[in-house]
Amino acid sequence: MKIVILERNSVGTDIDVERFSDFGELTCYPVTVTEEEVAERIVDADIVIANKTPMNESSLKDAKNLKLICEFATGYDNVDLDYCRKRGIVVANVRDYSTAAVAQHTFAMALFLLENLHYYDTYVKSGVYSNQPRFSNFDMPFVELEGKTWGIVGMGNIGRKVARIAEGFGCKIIFYSASGNSSCTDYERVDFDTLLTESDFLSLHCPLSDKTKNLIDLNALKKMKKSAILINVARGPVVNNKDLYTALMEDEILAAGLDVLEKEPITKDNPLGKFFDSNRLIITPHMAWASTEARERCVSGVYTNIKNFLDGAPSNIVNP
Repeated sequence: MKIVILERNSVGTDIDVERFSDFGELTCYPVTVTEEEVAERIVDADIVIANKTPMNESSLKDAKNLKLICEFATGYDNVDLDYCRKRGIVVANVRDYSTAAVAQHTFAMALFLLENLHYYDTYVKSGVYSNQPRFSNFDMPFVELEGKTWGIVGMGNIGRKVARIAEGFGCKIIFYSASGNSSCTDYERVDFDTLLTESDFLSLHCPLSDKTKNLIDLNALKKMKKSAILINVARGPVVNNKDLYTALMEDEILAAGLDVLEKEPITKDNPLGKFFDSNRLIITPHMAWASTEARERCVSGVYTNIKNFLDGAPSNIVNP
């Protein structure tokens, strides 16, 4: 049995992957990007572990022994499921390993922006605070979470976790189902316009689909409160980056926190990369999911998926 990990570094070099040697001969590549690299590296593989690398006919056609593709992720939009199904290649993902981490990051960004922490940290460290006569400074006003409305797009595991935390802060919770198929009855479901106009905080936790791509465009942003804070920890293309830049420049919303962008890593032509006011925009490099515990759970989940597959009881299959 030959196992190939195409993107070993995608789960961090501090997380052990040698455990996969339990199943056979293991080969690891730090990073794999192109279809040509994939084809060359998996030609003799029985099992492939990937994350973002393209898994399609072009990259897989010469891998005659390939039986299983495992994702170091929940998302699997890098895989041509129809082609794999025709070939009899099973595809498995890992679910619910990053819920706690992403929810935590959602509030880290929201509170950073809400309380103007960049401004106040700079105020102290610049020496201005030491030269003032009074003990306190609150020249840049901030408000409380309690009593505010927290809107959510995507009421899956992460969305529900965020809702529970926001409730703990005293927020009212409303949500919008982009698919229209949500079974959540714990919180008030509203239409999209109501979500936009009533939310003081709007956090995105939905998958990328035809219904969610560019969901937050300039038209949507103009319907939001001028005091609203937007948080995107879902997928980059859910928010139109150029439109968000325009909305921030024109004060259509107060602030935004992004962990994901339309193209990653950020491209030089993305205007948000040149919006340097960290009191109104914070961008992190797609790391909300990547707590040490979450990455360990992810790798352990892939290990379990492989074991179950070899034992004849496949788990987390996305292309049955």
